[in-house]
Amino acid sequence: MAEDISYYAIVGVGRTVLRPSGLARRTYTPAGPVDEALRRDLSWEPDSAIVEWEYGELGSDLVEISESAAERLIAGFRVLWG
Repeated sequence: MAEDISYYAIVGVGRTVLRPSGLARRTYTPAGPVDEALRRDLSWEPDSAIVEWEYGELGSDLVEISESAAERLIAGFRVLWG
């Protein structure tokens, strides 16, 4: 069974969806959702940004984006952080 994944651009002050400060994802697994954020080494690591945003405790906004938009952002981060 393929996992369902939602991607979110992390949009801080002065940022846009096209130039976010970060990227988060939520993977829906049989055991429950797994939240992660993209790190500067381009690995995904557990992160609480999505839950914090849901509770209004994150200083940034999250905007849900498509998988293809997430892939484009990852390619841009690869250039910036590479």
